[in-house]
Amino acid sequence: MGTLHDIIEMKGKQAALLSEMDRRPVDVAASYMADEDSGIGFIYSGLCQAALPHKKLASTTAWQITSDHITLVVDPGSKPGPNNTPEPVGVPYGSRARLIMLYLQSEAIRTKSRQVHLGRSMRDWLKKMGVPIGGKSMLMIRDQAERISWCRLSFNFSASRGTQVRHRTIVDDALFLDASDGMQASLFLETAKLSEFFFEELQRHSVPLEDAAIRAISNNSIALDLYAWLAFRLHALKAPTPVSWSALKGQFGSGFKSMHHFEAYFTENLRLALAVYRDARVDVTPRGVTLIPSRPPVAPKMVALR
Repeated sequence: MGTLHDIIEMKGKQAALLSEMDRRPVDVAASYMADEDSGIGFIYSGLCQAALPHKKLASTTAWQITSDHITLVVDPGSKPGPNNTPEPVGVPYGSRARLIMLYLQSEAIRTKSRQVHLGRSMRDWLKKMGVPIGGKSMLMIRDQAERISWCRLSFNFSASRGTQVRHRTIVDDALFLDASDGMQASLFLETAKLSEFFFEELQRHSVPLEDAAIRAISNNSIALDLYAWLAFRLHALKAPTPVSWSALKGQFGSGFKSMHHFEAYFTENLRLALAVYRDARVDVTPRGVTLIPSRPPVAPKMVALR
């Protein structure tokens, strides 16, 4: 993707638009390159390999996704309902769930604490990420925060001696405010305490991401997933590594029946992820993609300074 960034850097955005049929990668790359915020976020490596669904599922439907060495199962939680009947909450999904999760993980790493204060601080961060705060957007954020608080994750890690399964929640404790009291003043979910398992795994296996990159693609859940996946994979490679279309579809395109439609969808969104990861080296081939060893999006020395 270096060519696009080079054109923008040397000749400007307009010249890049003239060289591209699709203006979205140009807009994303230009936005990312103009962003002077050097903030860093963090995500658990397991979620780079197997992510949440992109679209809403039925409230009682669980989610399963598989990559090379990990399968993630997300069970929807239930909260107390009327007439002594539990009310299913549903699995978190979409870009808003990913941003909330990213905030929780980044704050936990930054403060070195399982206890994460939300409320106004998360409102400010989401606003900084380009998410409108208010109206339908606020209702969506509250809904996704509640889903995250109630759901249960199972990470199934494949190894040479068998499969290791870890069943855990993301959040152990959460303080929910009265949604009818001052709806514009809070986020409904005021505080959250990450589960001990998730916090320990995050500390051992966190992947740094650029805030500027997240901000430029904050409304696109698949581009966010691809960016996190590339950030996890590329810098650890020792040699060019092919990934088949079949494997990519299993990890990123479970909702697609047609491989042809998935390939077009994947390639389109890959270009957006590469627009915010300048050093990424990825070749699209007739058989899939070839991942080429690349520098990480955040230099290790920058992480060490945090």
